Formats: sequence, C-alpha cells, structure tokens
Amino acid sequence: MELEAQLLSAKPRVYLETTIASYLTAWPSRDLIMVANQEITHEWWTNRKDAFEIFVSQTVIKESSAGDQNAAQRRLEFLKPFPRLDITDEVESLAEKLIADVPLPPKAQADALHIAIATANKMDYLLTWNCTHIANATLRSQIERVCRSQGYEPPVVCTQQEMLEQGE
Repeated sequence: MELEAQLLSAKPRVYLETTIASYLTAWPSRDLIMVANQEITHEWWTNRKDAFEIFVSQTVIKESSAGDQNAAQRRLEFLKPFPRLDITDEVESLAEKLIADVPLPPKAQADALHIAIATANKMDYLLTWNCTHIANATLRSQIERVCRSQGYEPPVVCTQQEMLEQGE
C-alpha cells in the first residue's frame, strides 16, 4: 500500500541505478572525471533529491553488496530508506528483449534489468552514471524503440549532471 501511494505521488519518480549509491558513498577518486562526477552527485543529492520520489530494486541491492565489505556496507546503509521495485516476470521479459534487440551484450544483463525495472514500473527518470549500456546516446533510440514495442513508455535516462542543470 505504501509503495502504491508513493507511485501516485505528485513528485516525479526516479529509479536510482547502482552507480549513484556508489558515487555518493565512495572515497574521493584520484581520477579527475570521477571526482567531478562524485561532486555533481553530492550536489544533486543535497540540492535536488527532495523534488523526487526515489526508488531502487533488488538488483541495486545485489550490486551494492559486491566488492569491498566496508564500501558495500556504506552503500547498503545509504539504500535502506528507499522503496524497492520488484523484478517481475514482466520485467524479466522486457530485459531479455532489450538484450536480444538493442542489442546489449549478455554481460549487460543487470543493465538491461535496471532499464526494464524502471520502465515497467513507470518511473519518470532512470538516474545513472553508467554511460556504457544505460545512459548511452547511441543506444537510447534502440532502447526506447524496444520498450515502446512492448507497450511501455521508457523513462528519461540521464546522469545527475543533466538533472542538476534542469533545476538551475
């Protein structure tokens, strides 16, 4: 019931892909681009997050559990308050279609799941720093075509930089 109420909220709905939690909880990187992305992520989180209803999924939890145990614990603690969207048969079917028709490589199964979860649950935005398989301009039209061919309207897939600039 609580999840249904949040889905009906007037605020735009955002699905957080795993990279967002990673950037928010990681130690500052030595890579200049990563440092900039981390800074943008922190700025968005401080100044813009309250304008949105935020959701995650079991896929985000699973990915966040991997790697260094201390880092994983920070990510999981960060993710605790957010409602989790289910991985249904409908989601799995859409993810398989994305892998087959975009085409995304088989190693991008989790990325296809993120897209499918956000799409099937009618999220307004899918927020990610994964520009390889998710926020990828060359794949965007193919991803949207597959989602629409299956009867869904895909979310806006973007980075936090794009959403930060939206609010300024």
